[in-house]
Parts: sequence; C-alpha cells; structure tokens
Amino acid sequence: MGNSYAGQLRSTRFKEVLHNSIEASLRSNTVVPRPVFSQLYLETEQLFMQDGRAFNDDEDDEDGSESNSPPIPYQMKPPPEGCCTTDGFCQAGKDIRLSSLASESLDVPPGFMLVGVKSPSLPDNLLVCAVDRRFLPDERGRNALLGFLGNCIGCGEKGFRYFTEFSNHINLKLSTQPKKQKHLKYHLYRNNQGILVKGAPICWRGNDIRIRQIRSSLSEGHLTSDERPLNPALAHPSHTPGSATGSHVEPQTADVPTKFINDNHTASSSISQPPSNQSGPVRPSATGPPANAGPPKKRHKGWSPESSANSLTESTVKSAQSSLTLSTLSVTSVITNGARSETTALQSSSRGSSSQLSPLDMSVTVPDQLLHICRLQPVIFKGHGPLPQLTGNTSDVLVSSLLQSCYLSSQTLPRVYQHYGPSPIQPLSAEMQILLTVYYLVQLGTEQVPLIDDLEQIFMRSWRESHLSEIRQFQQSQTQGTQGRHYGIEVPSGLPGLPQHLSLPPQSQQPLTPSQLPWLAQLAASSCGEAVVVLGEDVKSLAQGLLQMFSRLVDGRLENTNYVVIIVTSPGQETQSCVVVTGKHQCRALAESMFSPNEGLKEISHQLYTGAAQELIHYCNSLGQDGNMDSLLDNVSVEHEASPPSSSQMLVEEKTPKATHSPKGRTSPKDSQTPSLKDMPCPKETVSSPKNTCLEYKVEWREVRPIQLAVARKLLSHVCAIADSSTQNLDLGSFNRISFLILVPPSEVSFQQTVLHLWSSGVLQELGSSEQEFASQREAEHYVVKMDQSAQSRIDRLLQEAQSNSYTLYILVHDHAHWDISSTFYSSTDSSLGLVDRLLNSRQVKDATNILILHVTSFPFALQTQCTRISPYNEIHWPSTFSNDVDLYHERTRYFGVSELLESTCSGSSLPLMRYDSSFESMTSTLEERFPKLHSAVIRTTVLVQQYCVALMAASGKVSSSHNLHKHTSVETMEIVQSLLTAMQQCPTHHGHMVLLRIPSLALAAWAHRRLSRVRRQLGLEESFEIILGNPSQALRIGQTFTDQIKIWLKIQDAEWVPHTYLELEALPCILILSGAEPLGESLPRSLKYCDLRVISCSYLQRTTLEQELGLAAYLVKAESRPPHNPGPGSDVIESDAEKLSSTDNEEEEGQDNGDSPLQSSQPLQPCPDSRTVEPLASRITTSPNVLKETLDSIQCPSKAQIQLQPQTSSQSYFQTTPNIQSQPQVQCYPQIQLISQQQAQLQGQSQPPTQTNVQSYNQTVTQQQPVSQPQIPSKSASSDSSSPRASSPNLSCSWARGLSRPPSVLLPRALYDIITASDSSGLPRCTSFLPHISVAWASSFRPLLSKMMTCTEQSLYYRQWTVPQSYHMDSSNRTERRTDNFHPRRLLLSGPPQVGKTGAYLHFLGLLSRMLIRLMEVDIYDEEDIHLTEVEGVQYHPPNAPWPNTEVIKKMPFDYTIHDPKYDDISIVYCPRFKPRADGNSVRQEDVYLRRRTSRIKLSKYAAYNTYHHCEQCHQYLGFNPRYQMYESTLHAFTFTHLLLGEDIQLYFIIPKSKEHYFSFSQPGGQLESMRLPLTSDWSPDCIKSPIFTPTTGRHEHGLFNLYHAMDGASHLHILVVKEYEMAVYKKYWPNHIMLVLPTVFNGAGIGAAHFLIKELSYHNLELERSRRVEGGNPSVDVWPFIILTDDSCVMWNAVDNDKLSCPAERAVSLKQVLHHMEACPDLAQYGLCGIRKWNSRGITGIKQWEPFSRGHVHDFLLLNVDRSQNVQYDQNRFICHDVDFTLRLHSAGLLVCKFNNFSVMKKQIAIGGYRTFIIKTKMTDVSTSVGPSQYICAPDSKHLFLASPAQLLLEKYLQHTSQKLFPLSTKNYIHPVLSVDCYLNLGPEVTVCFVSSKPHCVNISTAGLLFSGLLLCFPDTFVTSGFLKKFTFLKGATLCVISADRSSLRQTVGRLELEEQWRFRLSDEFQTANAKEDRPLFFLTGKHI
Repeated sequence: MGNSYAGQLRSTRFKEVLHNSIEASLRSNTVVPRPVFSQLYLETEQLFMQDGRAFNDDEDDEDGSESNSPPIPYQMKPPPEGCCTTDGFCQAGKDIRLSSLASESLDVPPGFMLVGVKSPSLPDNLLVCAVDRRFLPDERGRNALLGFLGNCIGCGEKGFRYFTEFSNHINLKLSTQPKKQKHLKYHLYRNNQGILVKGAPICWRGNDIRIRQIRSSLSEGHLTSDERPLNPALAHPSHTPGSATGSHVEPQTADVPTKFINDNHTASSSISQPPSNQSGPVRPSATGPPANAGPPKKRHKGWSPESSANSLTESTVKSAQSSLTLSTLSVTSVITNGARSETTALQSSSRGSSSQLSPLDMSVTVPDQLLHICRLQPVIFKGHGPLPQLTGNTSDVLVSSLLQSCYLSSQTLPRVYQHYGPSPIQPLSAEMQILLTVYYLVQLGTEQVPLIDDLEQIFMRSWRESHLSEIRQFQQSQTQGTQGRHYGIEVPSGLPGLPQHLSLPPQSQQPLTPSQLPWLAQLAASSCGEAVVVLGEDVKSLAQGLLQMFSRLVDGRLENTNYVVIIVTSPGQETQSCVVVTGKHQCRALAESMFSPNEGLKEISHQLYTGAAQELIHYCNSLGQDGNMDSLLDNVSVEHEASPPSSSQMLVEEKTPKATHSPKGRTSPKDSQTPSLKDMPCPKETVSSPKNTCLEYKVEWREVRPIQLAVARKLLSHVCAIADSSTQNLDLGSFNRISFLILVPPSEVSFQQTVLHLWSSGVLQELGSSEQEFASQREAEHYVVKMDQSAQSRIDRLLQEAQSNSYTLYILVHDHAHWDISSTFYSSTDSSLGLVDRLLNSRQVKDATNILILHVTSFPFALQTQCTRISPYNEIHWPSTFSNDVDLYHERTRYFGVSELLESTCSGSSLPLMRYDSSFESMTSTLEERFPKLHSAVIRTTVLVQQYCVALMAASGKVSSSHNLHKHTSVETMEIVQSLLTAMQQCPTHHGHMVLLRIPSLALAAWAHRRLSRVRRQLGLEESFEIILGNPSQALRIGQTFTDQIKIWLKIQDAEWVPHTYLELEALPCILILSGAEPLGESLPRSLKYCDLRVISCSYLQRTTLEQELGLAAYLVKAESRPPHNPGPGSDVIESDAEKLSSTDNEEEEGQDNGDSPLQSSQPLQPCPDSRTVEPLASRITTSPNVLKETLDSIQCPSKAQIQLQPQTSSQSYFQTTPNIQSQPQVQCYPQIQLISQQQAQLQGQSQPPTQTNVQSYNQTVTQQQPVSQPQIPSKSASSDSSSPRASSPNLSCSWARGLSRPPSVLLPRALYDIITASDSSGLPRCTSFLPHISVAWASSFRPLLSKMMTCTEQSLYYRQWTVPQSYHMDSSNRTERRTDNFHPRRLLLSGPPQVGKTGAYLHFLGLLSRMLIRLMEVDIYDEEDIHLTEVEGVQYHPPNAPWPNTEVIKKMPFDYTIHDPKYDDISIVYCPRFKPRADGNSVRQEDVYLRRRTSRIKLSKYAAYNTYHHCEQCHQYLGFNPRYQMYESTLHAFTFTHLLLGEDIQLYFIIPKSKEHYFSFSQPGGQLESMRLPLTSDWSPDCIKSPIFTPTTGRHEHGLFNLYHAMDGASHLHILVVKEYEMAVYKKYWPNHIMLVLPTVFNGAGIGAAHFLIKELSYHNLELERSRRVEGGNPSVDVWPFIILTDDSCVMWNAVDNDKLSCPAERAVSLKQVLHHMEACPDLAQYGLCGIRKWNSRGITGIKQWEPFSRGHVHDFLLLNVDRSQNVQYDQNRFICHDVDFTLRLHSAGLLVCKFNNFSVMKKQIAIGGYRTFIIKTKMTDVSTSVGPSQYICAPDSKHLFLASPAQLLLEKYLQHTSQKLFPLSTKNYIHPVLSVDCYLNLGPEVTVCFVSSKPHCVNISTAGLLFSGLLLCFPDTFVTSGFLKKFTFLKGATLCVISADRSSLRQTVGRLELEEQWRFRLSDEFQTANAKEDRPLFFLTGKHI
C-alpha cells in the first residue's frame, strides 16, 4: 500500500535486531522480552568497499529499493467517474503545479511542509503538496515515521493516510508501486521575493553525496520560517527548535569532519522514546557513513508497546553541546570543570607511583618504551574499586581520579534525600554508572575528548528520572522550608551529552545486575566498531584487564581505539572498573590539561629553552620543493642591500586605483602578484603633505558615552542605598570630600591605560587636586597602583589617611577584580598573588566606616559564590542598550561583544566573524602526531609563525617564487597579512589596521617576535608596519618612526612623548603579540581588524578563561554607518583592500570571464578537483566571487563553519549596526547589540539570493550580498564598501575609517570553536555551563543548567547558590553558616562585558559622588517672585523696624484679597477693588506653564530641617537613639471626640514613643490617654517652644523634613506628624521617635483640607480638656496656650530681615526656634486668629520702595493658628485645592485678624515625591492611572459613563479649574465682572475672577454696590443663604448660575428655596454629576442662565 521502505532486511540490519532482542532478554525478568526502542527503524545501508567508497552512489536511484529483483508491475486504481484526470491537476480539477502556485498564498497547517512531487508525465515541473513533516526524513535521511499523511494544496482535501491513495488523487499515473521515497523529491521554500521555488532534495538516503547536496542547496537559498524543509540546526546551529507538532529535532552531528582517518564518521544514537517524539535510534558507525534510519518496521512479536519506556538503549545520543566539542576539545572540564574540593589533588599522574596502592601481587608493569612504540601516553581513569599498583615505566602512563570522584558524587548526592520523605531514594548503582559511561564514550567523536561535566549530568538525569516522584515531593517540602535559598531556579530537562528526549529506565523497576553489565556494555560498544573496547567477559581483575590492555596497545591492536573500558564482575564481590584512554588526540589533550596553567607555561618554556622544539622549527622552515625559508630570506636580504627601495617605483595602480567593472581586469595572485611593497612610500614622505591628510581620523575613546553616564548613576544610587539603609553602615552626610585609589593588575599597559583614562576624564580637576589644566599626567599616577609588592605601602598609607580624615570618603576601586582572588594563606610572601585578600579583606579596611570598595570586572563569577563578601543587592550590572526594541541611550557606537560574536556564527551572513582555520588545524594535527612529546602550544605557535612568515614573503613580492608560497600558508593567514600590508595604501596618511596575535607563553611570544621581526627586516618592510611584543611586565615600546607618525596624527607637540597604551596605537599598522597567561585588562584600539587566537590553550575550560580571551575582540561599532531606512548590502567583512589575495588555493579552476553571479539558485556548487588542497578554507568569503565554488568535500563543519554558504536576509547580518538594528542575545548577563530593525524584521525567514553587485579591478574588488530589490547605497561602513571608494567618496579612501563600522574577525582553535558555538539544552552557548572559574567548584552535582531567560541578577543568584570557593580562594575563609552578615557592608561589584567602557563609567561615578557630597549640603529651594503685585502708594502703617504688629493698626489696614503666592499662579484671582490687573495678564507665567518651577541651589544652614537620610551624632537621640529607651518603643493610644460636622464619634490614634509620653496626660501611667498637655500663656523658657507643631504629610516618609532638631537649635518642642492610616507603618518605621496622629480610615482618600480640619478641631477639643484639667488644678482656664503651628513638610530653612540694616536690607538664616519665640512673644497675640510668615525668594526686600513689616492677607505653608478665636470657622474637610485660601477668606469675613510677619520668611524645598498636591485620577476598572481628560470628570445623571475611582470633591474641583471658561463664558478674562461665590472659594481657573462674599451675620464683605457679576456659584449653600440675600446682587444678562449639592433631591430643594427660577432659566440637560458610581456618593450640580 505504498508503505514499504528500502526492501528486505540485510544481514547488518538483522544483526542489529538480534542484538536488540538479546539485550531485551538480558534485561527482562519476565517471559516476554521487552523492547529497547519504542519504534524500530530500518536502515538503508550502503555497500562499502574496503577503501570506504560506496558502490551504489547513484543519486538518481528513484526506486530506493536495495533489492536486485525486477520492479513489480503495478495497476492503478481507475479514477472515480467524472473526476479530473489531467496531468498537473488533482482529481477535483485544481491546478497543483509549482509553476502555477509559485506566487499563490498557500495554507500550510502547523507541522506540515510543502513538498515537490515528481510526476513521470511532467518531467519539467513539480506538483505541490503538503506533507506532515514527521513522515519525512531529516537532512541525514533519518527519523521518518512509517506511513504517510498529506493534504492536497489544490482542492484543500486533507487526511490522506496512504501515499497510494494520495498519488491517485493528484493523478500521478504511475506504472509501478507508489512510494513516497520515490516521488516526494524536493523541499519547497519561498525566496526573498515570496516566490515558491524548488529547494533541497529530500534525503531519503543518508550517504555523503546527499548530505553535500543538502548543504549546496542551503548555500543557494534560504528557508522560510514556516516552510523550513531541513533541521534548523543545520542552518542555525545555536537554535534547534522542534517541529510545529512538538516533535523533537534530533541534535545535529553534521559537524563531524569528513576527512578523518578511515572515513570514520561519528553519528549519534538515541535511547528509547515514546512514539509522540518521533525520534528513533541511530547507532554510531565506526567504519562507515552514519547509519541512515528510515521508517520503522513493525514491532517484534514478543515486545509490548508499553514496555518501551522502561527499557534502556544500547547507546546515548549526543546532544548539540557535546556533539560539537570535537577536535582538540580538552578535558579541562574533566580537569577544571570537574574539579571538586576534595578531588583536585587527585588529578596527579602516576609518574612514580599510583595514588591508591594495592597488594603487590596485584601490581601491573608498564611496558618499556611505551611512549616510543605507541607514540601516546595512555591515561587511566580510576573507576570503581582500587586501581592496582603500577610499576615499571610509570612515567609513560597518567592516572586520574576525576572519573572516580564523579562516580562518588553521583552516589553521595541521593543520600541527602534519604532524610526527607517517607521512602528512601536509592543512588545510581555502580553497574548503571559503568553502563552509562560506556554509552557516553560510544557517542563521542573521534576528535572529541570526554567531559566529566557531561557525564555527571547524564548520571543526574538518569537518577532524577528514576526517582522523579520522590524528588518532586522533596523539592516541594524544601521549597516551603527554604524559600529564597534556591532562588526558584527551575531544573531544565536537557543535559549535555544526551538529547532532550532521552528516556532512562527507573532503577527501582529493573535493576541492572552485575551479570548483565558486561553483555550490555559490549553490546553498546559494538555499535561504534573499535572506537570503544570493553574488556569484561574473561577479565577477573583490574590488573588482568590492564595487562591485556597494555599488551594490545603494544601490539598495535588498539590503533583505532580511543577508550578501553575494563569491567570486573565476580560473584559475591563488588563491581570494579576503570577506563583507559588510548586515543592519541585524547591522550595529548588529557595530559596537557593535567598541568595547571602556570605549570603548562613552565613546560612550554622548558621545551623551548632546552632545544626540544628545534627539530620542529627546522621542519617547519622547510618548504619542500620550494626550498628553505631561511635561504629564500637570505637571498631577499642580499637583493635588498644591493638595490635599496625607491619611493618613485610605486605602481600607477596603487596611486590611482581603477574603478573598472570589467571582470577581465582581475588577475589572480598566481597570475599577477601584488604590487611589490618595497615600492611603498615611506610614511614620512606623505604624512606631512597637507593634501595627503586623512579627514576621517578621530580618536573617540576619551568621550563619555550616555550608557556610561547611566551606569555611573546606578553606582551612585547603590551607594545612596547603602547610606539610606537602617544599618548605619555609611553616613554620606558626614563627608565633605572624596579620595580614591584604583588598583589594577600588574600590567604596565593596563596601569598606563587607567592613568590615561583618569587624566582625560577630568575627575582630578574636579576634585581640585590640580590647579593647572594641562599639568603632567604623572599626577594621575598617584591615584593608580599596580597590584604588585609596591601596593602594600600605598594601601597602608591610605588606611592611615582614612583614620585621620574621618570626613573624607575613600573609594578603593579594584579593577579587573577576577584576576587575583587567591587567599593569602596559599600565596607566597614574595608573590603578587593574594595581595587583594591581604589588603582589601583586612580587618582595618572592613572596619573603616569611610572606606568604600568597588570591584570592577567583566567576569564576576568568581566573586559570586556561597561565601561571597558582596551582597547581591550591591551588584551593578551593565544595562542593555535596548528595551522592547527601543534604543535607550542613542549612542553613536554600538557594543559588539562575545554574544554578538556568537550571533554572527549563526546569523547566516556571508562570513562569520568568529571562525576557525581548517588548513591550520590540519597542519597542526599532522605535526602533533609527528612530535608527540612537544606541547601542542609549541607546535601551534611554530606553525602559526611560519605561516605568517611565508605570508609576508608571498605578499611582499620580493621572493622570486612567491607564487608557490601560497600553498605553505593558510588562506586566513594570507588574507590577514595582505590586509595589513595594503590597508595603509588606501589612506593618504597611511592609517592601517592592527592584527592581534595572542600567544600566552612569554617565551613563545618572545621567539615569535624575534622571528617575525627578522623576516620583516629581511623583506625590507620595517617602515610598513610595526611588530609589538606585549609583555605585561614591560612598558610598550615601538619604533621612533611610528612614534613620530602617531604624534602627527594626535597632534602632540611634546618631543618626549611616547605611547604607553594600546589605545594610543589607533590606526597604526602593526602586529601586536599579546603574551601572558591571561589578558590583564588591556584595551585595544578600534583599528583592530583581526584577533588571531589560534594558539590559545584549549586545556582550561572555564567560563572566565574562554570569555576573557574572546573579550579581546570586543568592539564599539560605529552606529551611524548606514541609513536607517536601508538595511544595506551584505558584506564579506574582509574589505576590498587593494591587492588582496583570493581566499582559495585553486585559482586555475575559478576564472570567470563574465559578470554573472557566481551563485545562482539553479547553479549547484561544483567540487574542486584540485587534490593538493589539504583543507580549503571552510568559513570565509573573499574578494574573488568564485571562491564560493569551493568544494564541499573538505568542509568539516557544515553546521558551523559553512554558514557563509547559507546567505540569509540582511536583517540577520552582524555588520549592520544602525541605531534601529537588533540582535538576539546569546549570553543574557551582558547588554546586547540587537541586529533586527522593525523594517528588517519583515524580511526574516525570506531568502536573499546573493548578487554580484560589482566586479572591480584587482585593487578594488569586493563580493557583496545584497537584496536584488534594493539599490546599493554607498556608506561609510567598512562592511559594505562601495565599488570604488576613492572615486565615489573621499570619506571612503581610508581603510581604517571604514573599519570603524565593523568588528574584528576572530580566529579560534577548532576545538574552542566547536565548544563556543555549541548550545546546551537551554539554548545558551555551551561555554556558559562550564565551571565559572578555576578557583571555585560546583556545590552540588544536582544543579540546574543556566537558563537562557536569566537576567544578570538571576545568573548571580545562580552562582551564589551552586558554587563554592576552593580552599585557595580568598572567600573560602568567609564561611558563616550562610548568615547574611558575612557581606561586607560597603563593598560594590560592577560587572559588564569586556571593553564596554567600565573604566569611564566608574571614573564618572567618582565625579558624581564628589559632586553629590557637595550637593548634599545644598537643596533646591523654590525661588519665585510674588505674583499679582501692584505698586500702590499708601500709608506706612508700621515703622520698618517694628518688632511686633500693633493690633489697632492692623485693624485699620485693608485686607489684601489678592493671592501672591506663586504656587497659586494657576488659580482664580479673588476680586479686590484696589487691585488693578496688568493689561497683558500673566503672560510671563503662561509661557512657563509647562516648565519646572524656578528653584535655586542654596547651601543648608546649620538651622535646616532634614529628612530621614540625615544622620549625625547630634541627631541620634532626637531620632530615637536614646540609651534609656529601646529603639521603636512606642505605644498606640486611641482618642475619641465628637464633632457636629462629622455626625459621629471620631476615633483617632496617637503613636507616642516612650520618650515623648511626658507631653501627654493619662488617667494613670500607661492608662487611657486623656489630653495633650499645653503650657500656660505666661510660661516662657528660652529652650522651649509653647506651640505644638502639626505637620500633615503623605507619601513622604523618606523625604519629608521632619527632623527639626537643628532647626529648633536643640529647643524642646512638641512635633506631631499627621499621617493617613495606610501609611502609619512606613512612617513609624522611618521616624520611630516622632509622635504620630493617625487619621481615621474614612480619610485615607481625603485631601489636605481633611487633615487641617481634624488638626484644628482636635486642638480645640484638647484646649477645652486642658482648660478643664487646669481648672481642677486651680489655674484660670483662659491662661492655657491656644496656639498651634501648621507647617508644610517641605519647609527647610527660615530667614529674618536684619532690622538694624534696613538701609541696606539683608536676610540672614535663623533657627525656627528664634522665629517661634519671636512670634509667641508678640503682645496681644491672642487677638489674632491667624498669623504667618512670608515665603522666601532671592529678590527678598530689595527694590521695595515702601517696606511694611506686617500686612493683612493670605498666609500659606507655615501658620500660627489661634484655635480658640477661630473655633467657629472650620477648614473644609472635603477640599483638595486652595483650602487655605478658602479658610483665610472665611476667617477674615468672620472678623478675625490675619497677620503676616514679613520680617520672617520660610524656604520651601522642592520635593518631587508625594505631597497633598499629587492627585491621581484613575478609573474604576483598573488601578493604574489612565489618561482621563477633565471633560470626563462629570457626566449626565443616570447615563452610562466610565466611572472614576477618585473622590467626587476632587473631580468637581479639577473640573471647575480646567473647564470654567466654558461654564462661565462671560467671566473669562473679565476682571470687572467676576463670578459671585457665596461662603466658599472655588478655583475656577486663572482666566476667571471670583468675588467672595459671606452670608453669615455680622460678616465683613467688600462693597459690591454697582458691581455686575457674570456668574453665581453656590456650593452647598446653608440656611444663611436666602433668596433675599441673593437679590442684593446684580448679574449680567446671560450670566451663568452653578448650584452644587450632595444629591439631586437637595439640589431641587435649593432651587426652590432660593426661588432661583424667577431670574434663572434651567434646562433638563443642564444637570450634571461627577463621574462617580452611586456607592461613591457623586456630587450634583445644576447650571442655568440669567434671564
């Protein structure tokens, strides 16, 4: 029925089924054997001859059958009657041809993909159908489910379950049996024009030819996101999503090199999986191609389906992260990653003796000459049981205990869980550990080295799945008991070394017995041939097994074996095991990793100095038939001396580059060599010419970027947070200046670099340390110290200064903080290691309260352990530059760091920035086998230097046979040298690039420097480029010629100046050989173009080690390099430098004489027949467009290195760095440069066929990838050079300037490349899961992996939980049983990616902190002139120097109704006959309506009020630090009183501290609160204030100025904070020693009016109580002091006018005590109802012609209120706005005196937080504030309207304020016709004038005779308002009436009672209510027009 596949079973397949059946029988405890796999896949195996080549490589074998029988005749079922039978149409008559549907929009269900069906009747066309991707194979021909499921695209019919039925429906008209393998031929995808086109062939057969075809197709086009035919891991290695149906996509192993010995490919195998995962087992093949799995066969008869989940497979599947760690992957995870605290010492070799001795009869003799015979040094991993003693030639064998420690850790962990839960949890058995180890070794590649971390995770995964339910029960109990301990990190399911769908058997169900173990282990090992050998059946002891192993090894029988597993199972004894590594590559990697980093460097130096490497050097110098390199150089030297170079010999092509587009003008390097560099002009000859000046040169690293300012502010905020905390660890208010010391690693360049940054930052000038602007930089050196032995004295000197200068805050900045974290106890006294621990962690530094430590590092992991000294709250992480696609900082540069480098490898761009050199790797691999005793670093360095020398010889053109030299170097090295030599020709000033050559060994670096310098000298290139040796202990030294050149560029006049840092080498063409065990913080210039890391060590796999090496390539890319609207053309990264060589060694095959694109979608890539190419470059695109025809046979890593052959949309290219471009982050602890703009996001998933836009002459050639539909736009981007830079734009003539827009290229060792580009199960780069630092260890094997979604903070918490310091870590002594007090209270950590600008950020922070300390002594004071002032010549009522007001005179003074406070500039003017408004209105203020109110910076006086951040010794007792009382000791007292307006008893609460109880009277001590004590009028004391001070406040518990200790000058006073109930706790927390009056709950949403109302009424009630108490004591009742003070919470200082100097008036700061004493001493003060003081402004009293010391008018903010005389006038409890204006007007109309003391003024501090003027209008539907306009504050009654959650009174007041000009149209800007407001003042907006009158009897009102009013406002009119009263006033015709009432009923009653309808016309539509729900009691108002 169309479901057959590949014919009959062959013998190999039969053996596999037989093995599986045997395994199931061995495992089974029942009669019926259980299956190993849930689905049994058949393999289409190819017949291989002994030489490894296949017989049946026919690609067009459509039958797919492996049978030689003739095809079976097939008779099609006749079609149904009446259906369509036309070819190309389905039976429903719909066209399904690809040519017809190419532009149609097709509906493809999720999980389906479009497939092209090949029809015999339509050979030139394809039929389109949709097939469930589960039934199709992946790119390796695997994982295709049995059967078929397809849909018809034409008619839409779905659910064809049989391909036979489907073939009939689409009219295939076949003569043979329909098979999907035969007719489903091609994947279909849409190109970037949206056209559906034919894609890669469906890989029904898994041979290498098919795989290469797939890769070729991938290189020709792209796949849409919804129609991707192949596994996404191939095109995007770091991202392996599952299919839309949820099926798992198997991790790819396509990166296995195809040129391994014996064609040994490593595939992966899987463990049992339920059918829903659609992932079948694939066994590794050792001698053939990867086994190709087809659809599954039927199950074995005896196997039950449900048993599959409980069975174990024969091997594990290699996950993405482990499958990519090939080549020279080292065991440092085996060594360092797996370094446990007790096993680090077990890494020792057995040179001499075994670490675990056994009886003498069990000893094993190591054969003599083992290393010489086998050319390897075997590594024995201890396993279970004691290892026998090794004797004899033990120096040729290494022994490691890491595997044993891994076994122990996986067995000890479960015992922790046995203490919890009802049932014990069994650990992994030894047998299961051994079997899993075999599975792991089986799936390793031939070049792959085992990682203990991977194996450990496999153990944990197996154990967790065995006891899943018990673990979950334990985790739930732990989560409840230890919340916050584990930070809630979820354990991911994926493991390294195993696929996500791995299913391991529960141990409790089927335990593995010792008798089964050897059989199962051998069965698993058989799947990989000889790669893993298991010795177990006949081995009776480990000694016997080792002897057999040595025997086989010496006899050569283990030549193809990498691992030997010895298993000993004896009845009644425990199982014993060990693993012997016998692979040459693995043994070398393991041996080198057993050295510590320092020991490795010593070994390298030893080999170099003893001459062990001389044979290698001589071997590398030989060029075979081309001669010897030294002799060639000697010949060049002789010629060079005979004919010195002449600058006049420069070629014409170099002077005037041609811009021809003819391809014939191009010549290959072999046909026409590059112009001789001996003809290059000397820089001195051209630099001085004015016309030869590069206008592009600009050094920008001195500038402070916006993101650095943001980080500096974050640092400052954290310092403030420490100071603001209640721990009192930092009192910023006590410091008046700062000093600092910056500690840097012992690198001279880093030291000078920090000094340079410090000097150019201006911090020293700001601190006042330098009076001269251009003083010497040597002054900055006093603030920077290298952490060597000289640092001790500098730190000691600072400690002495800190002890003597307690008012100076000292900042210790520890830069590059991850460098030295060694403990003092483990460091020698003469070593610089341990200095940080000895100096910064000393008791003196910790106890000094004026020393703050700031650690700065790019790799904070080592400082984030369980014993860290840094609080997680004190960590500052570098922020991301983007948030929700929004550029937060708008910088001109974009950071391109490690994560962006990783992104470039999978972005599908034409050339990954990070790549490896396959040719170099091949050469080094060959030499490593030839020289087994030499360290790999010696070999790699020698090869690399030789390649550079050969490349220099070839590029110089001075060697006669230079065209033959190309084959002796790699293409990568050739391009580096070519770019270095030719870049300076493109710039008139000879700007060039830097090439970084990283050689960690100092000895090797010095040798490389000497060698390269000698070659440069012999070639006569001394003036072309510099070669610099970067030794950390030495200063930078370059030639005088280049120094002079830099001085000209930087315009430096100092004759003695020399560059000290690499940053100063900007644009200098040079090779920098950077040595040292690790980089020490040296920053590199932006002219860095190539970062050559090919010789860095692969032995120490820690995250810090890897990332800091990659951090050398971190770069600030020019952001404005391309217009935002155009994504721009693609780039090859390698610029179109003149004379650049092509990146291929096979030029003869690549000549093209036409301008057609070398990459057309229909043109397959042809293999190159040139067999001389050892390993053509697999990861580059170059000047020659023909290079993409490079053969794919030599591609070793298609999924990684061949990314450039998979062109994608420009939105995914790394080189696009416009401000709106984004990229997805790979490592989330760093900020990311995101590379996808909104416009470009639409292009994602669409293909972008590359087009050759230009064909240049040989000195301006470039290959670009560019969308066809977009024209090429020349830009300054170096990554998108135009066709002729010099001809098109002078700005592009400088190669260095163009390079600013592209990051440097990074070359890595293949092993590191595979590690770094691999991803773990969480999607993060593999390296992130490594041990973070060599000085820490994992706290537990049972740990989750890092999550891709973790923020930097969450990563910190992860490491703080799961890592512990090693014994030699400086934090190891900081163990305090997980207590929080082990954190240093004044220690901060700033982390950010490398070279992002952290130095500039913390230097700016120092400046900000210095300015802040100064600003702490200053505050922003409102400085605004009074408004509505009129110059009125009048009578002088009081003498200017009168101390107190005269009561009689005050009564004669007219009351000033006009409001002058500038905070009320937006309210209605109160009508006053004497006030004449300005004709132009308030135009000045109108312009400033949206601006901040004017403020002035004023230094605080000693009499200032403070907020909670102020801490000084004098305030401690005032704030509650009283030794007599405990902190926070206070009592809550209830107080009840009745008020008529409130309608019920009001219960208030007083919070009274114990220290303040004497201000109150109680029924008995500790009893009921009776009253607040008040003094008598006659009482007076110089140290006591009589009036209680009430301060209503809200939202300002931190910022309110409630500390009046200094303001009162120490005087005793009663201060009460009036707070709302919901804020009671927080105010009590911040002000524990303050008395608090808590408002009732009903006032939680009330305004300031309610607070003042309750204060006043409570005070009057208390006055009556005090009078009663005094009468009982025999005193007159009238003698009780009746005044209270109402003050705003922002009053900060007070001033007084100096009466003695009125001729020259001046104000001076005075204490609040002096102000109150003076006012309280006023004669006849009891006659006044209200007193106040003036508001301060900088103008003061200057300019006032007539100074009146006292006046009658409005007072604000600071009030002295007589509660006795004002008892009948209340504050309006409902008011929010202008309540004080309303109260003052009603108080004056009641006949009470209001007096303002103008001799005093109050300063108000600007507080942006909280306050009663902060109003939030929000809807009932949500708690967040929404944009609700004032017109929505009201609505018609009974209408459907959006109700608001704000109080009705607030809505009414805000509505009247903003819309009164519409309500009172006649009143707008009409001062002479005001609105009459009766008994109430409401703000109607600044354009409306209000005339206030009172209806009360005996009231004082202004004369309204002859005044026509434009409106009438009645707000809750009481009974005193009558119709007769209203008839006294006259209104304009059309005047507006507004009556406000609490409900509609009272509104109508008011209209009737006042007979308003007689003179006013009302309409039904003129009735409104506030937008409140009924339960919120809305207010109603009615409007009308005067008749």
